[in-house]
Amino acid sequence: MAIIAVLDFGSQYTQVIARRIRECNVHSRIFPFNTPAAVLRAEGVAGVILSGGPASVKEPESPRPDAGVFDLGVPVLGICYGLQLIAEMTGGAVAKSTHREYGSSTLEITGESGLLAGIKGPLTVWNSHGDKVARLPKGARAVARTENSAFAAIEDSARRRYGLQFHPEVEHTRQGVKILKNFLFKICRVKADWRMSNFVNDAIAAVRAQVGESNVLLALSGGVDSSVVAALLHKAIGKQLTCVFVDHGLLRLGEREQVVKMFRDHFKMNLVVVDAAERFLKKLKGVEDPEKKRKIIGGEFIKVFEDEFPKIAEQSGAKFLAQGTIYPDVIESAAIANSHSAVIKSHHNVGGLPKNMKLKLVEPIRELFKDEVRALGLEVGLPHDMLWRHPFPGPGLGVRILGEVKKEYCDILRAADAVFIEELHKSGWYEKTWQAFTVFIPVKTVGVMGDERTYDYLVSLRAVTSSDAMTADWAHLPYELLQKVSGRIINEVKGVNRVVYDISSKPPATIEWE
Repeated sequence: MAIIAVLDFGSQYTQVIARRIRECNVHSRIFPFNTPAAVLRAEGVAGVILSGGPASVKEPESPRPDAGVFDLGVPVLGICYGLQLIAEMTGGAVAKSTHREYGSSTLEITGESGLLAGIKGPLTVWNSHGDKVARLPKGARAVARTENSAFAAIEDSARRRYGLQFHPEVEHTRQGVKILKNFLFKICRVKADWRMSNFVNDAIAAVRAQVGESNVLLALSGGVDSSVVAALLHKAIGKQLTCVFVDHGLLRLGEREQVVKMFRDHFKMNLVVVDAAERFLKKLKGVEDPEKKRKIIGGEFIKVFEDEFPKIAEQSGAKFLAQGTIYPDVIESAAIANSHSAVIKSHHNVGGLPKNMKLKLVEPIRELFKDEVRALGLEVGLPHDMLWRHPFPGPGLGVRILGEVKKEYCDILRAADAVFIEELHKSGWYEKTWQAFTVFIPVKTVGVMGDERTYDYLVSLRAVTSSDAMTADWAHLPYELLQKVSGRIINEVKGVNRVVYDISSKPPATIEWE
């Protein structure tokens, strides 16, 4: 099976490139930018894509690929920073642009091109760069331009080198997927023969190769990501897996009981439940900063495992810890190898293990987006209802309670959130939204109930639509639905007398409030 190698230069879109390729049913793999050409040759790659990145090729320490990549005898496509690398490393020149291009621009096709075959222009494309190609390498020619760049798309068909100054992989670029398909099927001449079932087989083989006969502990939260990892690992190593569910007191209503029923009773997995609610709430007392809360919750998770490990290890002999880390977590935590991306917010399961941790990490779905994780879950036999459950953050209600976390706040939030989710299911809106939840705001407002004055808390409803969690828009829920949810919460949840609805998109906001 053919492989398209994506060399990662730190772009937040690197995984989107790999994902778009997989959506075309072609196998893609992400490699560090400095992967030796000999390694790529040994992998049998049929094409190479150089990703974008935040650096400038004019900087002395800017990341560069192995020069042998251009002599592999396979097509090479450079995107944004990748295009500038091709120009800089093969005889052309790059210069600082007098007008930076960030956002959309209009692409005008100026010549015939295999890469742009069948593309109708002018078309809107998405840019993110401050440099531009000033001189083409010998043998290359320009085939498209934008307002700011005469070399927005270049091609050297004899040497099989291609470049795009814009990002074809993002949704904002019209006909971008068609451009990638031209590269895959017309230029690299690969076949559309990759399926999620292939990923399952590869992941199972990789897990078995990594852990051997050793046993594995899985930090099982009951959410989509860790549940899929549990089913995948159970398929790969069976009884070598022990799932550890930590009740940190920050769970949704009835979550602990649901996890036990599904994994211990239905799937017959080894499941250890640790009740650590009091421990976590004590650690969070007086802490208001969201990053500190995330760090405390993540750190306490590790400490719980370290404290419980001797007892569990006596029975299982585990040497590995599995986690349901997915790619958006990695991107937002800036944990991409060799990346200079900015930290948006930290995730407790990304880069959070202390140096003295005795367990080695297993992260089999680290390179997948949420929709791909769900598709994987179907392949390994998980039920639809579980897989299409909305994402739930590792820190749980800890990042859905603004400021200090208290048991009282958790109880109020659990009850209010349960009402919201129940009504979304009843109305048919649950599966129309990517994520929906309630946020507790520790601010009291004046209200009137039964002709008496109330002074209770405020909660906010949050529902968004998205395809990959990288961008999101607020869900336009019907007023009648919002009215019903608000009325039920105020009437049924003691301690709440006001409900608001969040209509912020991502960006500039994030999906979670903290």
